[in-house]
Amino acid sequence: MIKFLDLYKINEQYRTEIEERIKEVLDSGWYLLGKQDEQFEEHFAAYCGVKHCVGCANGLDALNLIIKGYGFGAGDEIIVPANTYIASILAISQNGCTPILVEPDINTYNINPDLIEEKITDKTKAIMVVHLYGQAVQMKKIWGIAQKYNLKIIEDSAQGHGAIYEGRRTGNLGDASGFSFYPGKNLGCLGDGGCITTNDDDLAQKLRALKNYGSHKKYCNLYKGINSRLDEIQAGILDTKLKYLDKDNEKRRIVAKYYLDNIKNELIILPQIYDEKAHVWHVFAVRTKNRDKFQEYLKENDIQTIIHYPTPPHKQEAYKELNNLSYPITEEIHKTIISLPISPVMSKEEMQKVVNVVNNYKE
Repeated sequence: MIKFLDLYKINEQYRTEIEERIKEVLDSGWYLLGKQDEQFEEHFAAYCGVKHCVGCANGLDALNLIIKGYGFGAGDEIIVPANTYIASILAISQNGCTPILVEPDINTYNINPDLIEEKITDKTKAIMVVHLYGQAVQMKKIWGIAQKYNLKIIEDSAQGHGAIYEGRRTGNLGDASGFSFYPGKNLGCLGDGGCITTNDDDLAQKLRALKNYGSHKKYCNLYKGINSRLDEIQAGILDTKLKYLDKDNEKRRIVAKYYLDNIKNELIILPQIYDEKAHVWHVFAVRTKNRDKFQEYLKENDIQTIIHYPTPPHKQEAYKELNNLSYPITEEIHKTIISLPISPVMSKEEMQKVVNVVNNYKE
């Protein structure tokens, strides 16, 4: 079986270094908000090219904290892609804000910048962009819109670790960015983890309190905060793996290029890229008309796949108030999308098998 993502094999490469960092934490007797957290925050901020990195418990909390940190709430609107994982929208609604959904570009699957301005009202406070599947959003027009209407830009960078747009990495393309370090991410820990990156000094200071019960000083609470901290073990693991992120992303690009060059089947729509460095291939998502049949065919040939994602957020039971809305491009993507195996530890033989099996698929 060719696994969609072999997490054991990915982390086994770094076992010795990871074990050393875990031992450091055990020997220190300090498990939260300590040396490991400080080191990772410093190094990840430098990697992204920003002034601040604030660790937290997961990617959803990261987005939630950004919105809370800016003080957005009931009556405020935040523009967000219709084609995204539900976490992007949950963070908006959990703060009492209203998500305003915008269709994607069918070629990149990211938010279509040409459709944003028509959605702006006097209630709009921010534009949330999602670097879906690992491809950085084309930001130039969005920067102009945000400046014109005095809007914040929030990045959901959960799938875009290390992607570069016009010389800047994700995490440094907006006012603040939320990252997830879920184990399957390009930079993943061995549990849950997340962070926020920003160049905003005031926001960073507020976020450090908000993630810790609203407190900078124990038992003195400035804000109605939450409990969302990146623990020392996960911070140490992330700091270890960060050194290898660019190398691992390059390996993902090799797999993606092999697929793009060699998959020749008119039934399969391949992903499109506008710049090699802008895509870090968190997933390699293709589209096909009869997806369920295609997935079953791959399974019969010992190739594991995942659907990112089968149901769009506006059709989920959790968002009944949006169920009657129509976003045909998003709905088409969700009906036809399927992700092939891709990872930095795939062998040439595995890549060749995936290509051969896909090329032999018939309806």
